[in-house]
Parts: sequence; structure tokens; C-alpha cells
Amino acid sequence: MDEFKHPEGGYVFIVTYGRSGSTLLQNLLNAIPGYQIRGENNNALFGLFKSWRSIAISPDIARMRREGTRSDATHPWFGAEDIDADAYRAALCAAFSRLILRPDPAMRVSGFKEIRTIADPELFAAYLGFLQDGFPNARLVFNTRDPDAVCRSSWWRKHDPQQVKAMIHAAESVFRAHVATHPARAVLLHHDDYVADHAALEPLFALLGASPAPEALCRVMQTRLTHAT
Repeated sequence: MDEFKHPEGGYVFIVTYGRSGSTLLQNLLNAIPGYQIRGENNNALFGLFKSWRSIAISPDIARMRREGTRSDATHPWFGAEDIDADAYRAALCAAFSRLILRPDPAMRVSGFKEIRTIADPELFAAYLGFLQDGFPNARLVFNTRDPDAVCRSSWWRKHDPQQVKAMIHAAESVFRAHVATHPARAVLLHHDDYVADHAALEPLFALLGASPAPEALCRVMQTRLTHAT
């Protein structure tokens, strides 16, 4: 098997909640030449993140490495001093890209959009860091939408609006905090703004250093999506 190589232009991940307009944004990014942004994957990468995190935050492994412990078969953590959390993360991300994203050779930028990353609020911020540190040149695109519109959309109509709005508020608080600390690698968009005025997409294109052709942009924005009808 040939050695896997990440796309030369890195990755773009759309992070949001359901019914925010993320499929439109996915289509828009795929209109940029050389971009291949996959759809949802049932948050498969989150499980890999948790596996890495169990190693990265282990005080026992950290102590053994810090103290230069050389364990043998009588030690309960035999061999743990040789575990390299950074190398493990890199291998997990490469495997995910190779087997799940499967970027075509001609593509410069790969990625995905996912609405389930906010399912574990306690680990959400740490997971965003895993995305940015594990994938070369990873950019995060946070998509938001008017909460009342989300509550009226598709399956959300069956939920308590106050609970939905609380979920949105919690997610967007993490979005804003991440953008504030990573302004060169993340952007916060609002669906209602860029649908009304395409100029609201300029911060996204500035982050990427690329944009679709004007006619492609108009075509995507005018295409009606019917997947939730």
C-alpha cells in the first residue's frame, strides 16, 4: 500500500447543529475548484478523538514518560512509557482521511460537515482542538442560524423549543470562544446573513484564500435542497 499523503491544501470542517443550512454550505465549498468536502459520517471521528484523549490525559503515562520509567512485564502499565500520543493522533487522523474521507487524488482540500459534534458538551471544545491539531492546515467553519427558524425546521418541530434553543446557545458559545482564540484558522457564519447577501461569505473566502466562480456561487445559492422535506 502506498503511503497516505494528506491533501496539499489541508482540510476544512463544517461544524454546526442540525437544520442550520450546513448542506448548502457544503455544496458551496464543493463549488471551489479542488475542494472535496464530504457530508456527515455519524460523528465517527469523535470516537477516535476519545481513544486518543484517553492516552493524552493519562497521568500514569505522563508520569512514566516524565520520570523515564523503564517498565517490565511485572509492571501494571508495562510498555506505556513508549506510547506517543502525538504519533497516535496523527495516525488516527491519517486513517480517517484515507478510509472515510477518501480524497480524490486531484483534490487539494478535503473535509466534512457534521451536525453531531455538539452531542457531548463537556468534550466539545477539546474535540475542536483535536481537529485543528490532528489534521494539517485544518480550518473550522461554524455555521449558525436563527434559533426560531431552526425550531420550526423538520424534526426539531417535535422537540421542546426551549431545549433546542438552549442547545443552540451552548453550541454557539463554544463556536465563538474557538474563533476568538483561533482567528486565523476558524470563522463563524450566519446562514440568514449569507443567504440574504452573498457578501457575508467574504470572511469564509478570506480564511480559505479561495472562492467559487461567481456563476457557480449563484448556481449553488439558487439550488433548492429537498433532503428534509
